[in-house]
Amino acid sequence: MTKGFIYSIAVASLALAGSAIAAPVAPDDVKFNDDFEVKASLTGQAGDAAAGRAAFADRKKGNCLACHAATDLKDQLFHGEVGPSLDGVADRYSADQLRAIIIDSKQVFGEQTVMPGFYSMHVGINVAEKFAGKTILSAQEVEDVVAYLTTLKEQ
Repeated sequence: MTKGFIYSIAVASLALAGSAIAAPVAPDDVKFNDDFEVKASLTGQAGDAAAGRAAFADRKKGNCLACHAATDLKDQLFHGEVGPSLDGVADRYSADQLRAIIIDSKQVFGEQTVMPGFYSMHVGINVAEKFAGKTILSAQEVEDVVAYLTTLKEQ
């Protein structure tokens, strides 16, 4: 065997090992601490604020605007009034708290909240068959939305 071939095998092995480590945390394995925070990234990667903004506004994904208003998205129609305005949310909550709220708001605010758990398997009753056993957002989309929300500071 040549040194180049052995080097290639070593690099490939490291790449495979790294990808195994970076597997997303499964919804049922997410750990909330006593302060209602989720400290660790679900993916081990930083979120992308631009992708998070898109998921936040996407009526078929996060659909956050159905319940929340955000001045940053004033170009979008029909902001909701069920939940609080998210202007300045980064001043009110840490990234770890925002991650927990997005993953499963019922863990943070209690069962009475109407906000769904976006990365939870406990989404209620009468779930359409095509959505059963699935989360609303992927682990990376949660991290992206957290990254976006951390940009929403008081003006």
